Amino acid sequence: MSTTDKASRIRVDPSALRPAALTPPVSKSDAQRALVLGHLTGAWPLPSVQAEPDEDLPADVRVLRRGVEALRLPPDAVRDIDCADGGAPFRILVTQAAVTPGAQARFTGTPRLGERPHGPLFTSLREALSSAGLTLTDGAPWPVTLHAPRDTSNVTAVFRVPGSQSSQYASSLLLGCAALYLRERRPWRVEIEGGLTSAGYLELTLTWLRRFGFDIQSAPSSYTVAGYTAPASVPTLPGDWSSLGYLLLVAWKTGGTVVRADTGSAHPDDAMVRLIEQVGLRAVPTGETFSLKVEGQLSGGLRASGEECPDLLPTLAALACVLPAPSTLTEVGILRVKESDRLEGIRTLVAAFGGTTELQGERLQIHPPRTPPSGFEMSSQGDHRLAMTAATLCVLSGSPLTLTGPECVEKSFPGFWRQLSRAGVRITDAP
Repeated sequence: MSTTDKASRIRVDPSALRPAALTPPVSKSDAQRALVLGHLTGAWPLPSVQAEPDEDLPADVRVLRRGVEALRLPPDAVRDIDCADGGAPFRILVTQAAVTPGAQARFTGTPRLGERPHGPLFTSLREALSSAGLTLTDGAPWPVTLHAPRDTSNVTAVFRVPGSQSSQYASSLLLGCAALYLRERRPWRVEIEGGLTSAGYLELTLTWLRRFGFDIQSAPSSYTVAGYTAPASVPTLPGDWSSLGYLLLVAWKTGGTVVRADTGSAHPDDAMVRLIEQVGLRAVPTGETFSLKVEGQLSGGLRASGEECPDLLPTLAALACVLPAPSTLTEVGILRVKESDRLEGIRTLVAAFGGTTELQGERLQIHPPRTPPSGFEMSSQGDHRLAMTAATLCVLSGSPLTLTGPECVEKSFPGFWRQLSRAGVRITDAP
């Protein structure tokens, strides 16, 4: 199977499944935060990222690592930073560039990344730092050019940002506060206006700041980086819970296990363990460290919210297609501004599988088909989560899948197809 040809097609055949120990990549969300904090605190290169083979690192992690390396260039260098399709890397790196004294940066990315919302972050940076000399210019949509001030000691040490569209803005600014605190040794604060979407990811950012030794003071709708003490050791990275969502379902179907599954993780997608209990499944420790198996029989329907765990919703939609009762996903609007319009992607997948959906505002109801189809076809639309969701549904249902665009899994889970092969899934080129 080629992972480089554009619009390649594969056939995914689940007819010979077998138990296997399935392994996720390192957590993309954790690694992005840890890489920035390692850069800021002197733990560079980050040992637990360096220990991973490059080909197994999610593309977003490689993008962010290259961006940080660019920020570490001499002060007068012009940094060309290609963020590819990485929304989180772009947002994190823009703030880090803005707080790197005198940095000049030119950001580029895919057309889809340019369409995604970034304006609130730009506005927050401009309002806080323009009086110190920050210039930040939007392209159409690329390039985004930035020239950072050399001295920010005279500005008010506060970023203000709305919380309604994405918690990534607040996370990016908090990592910026860490950089500014280390340089100026004065507290910097992020104030969040309105309700916060995907609050679990902001909690993940706070967890990593504390792991790296930062003192975080919390108040209603605000967080202040108020101190720093170097930790005794550099924290290590857990497995990726967004990826474990697929693997847990595959492990249940095949009788296998998943490893690197730390249920004490701060990642919001470890909610998968709790959510599958709604439909009769339970994740059980095997006795090996961070190893789980999944037991039980499917029953009823499930309910999940995009406000809690938006990246799990496609995975849960695949599970919904094989349940005996309808399922409901709520707060689904956030799915429209991901790598693709994932809300429409989910509806397309359900229809391809023979099910139906009903969308009313922020509520999507999924009605599974009476019987699985003899096979189904799906395009990933270049979205890694839609590709892996379709393959997970293929395994759960036993229905072969013809998938267009499988190579996009590189973004978060480069070894996904190898893991399915270990579980007996046959993957071949399709005409």
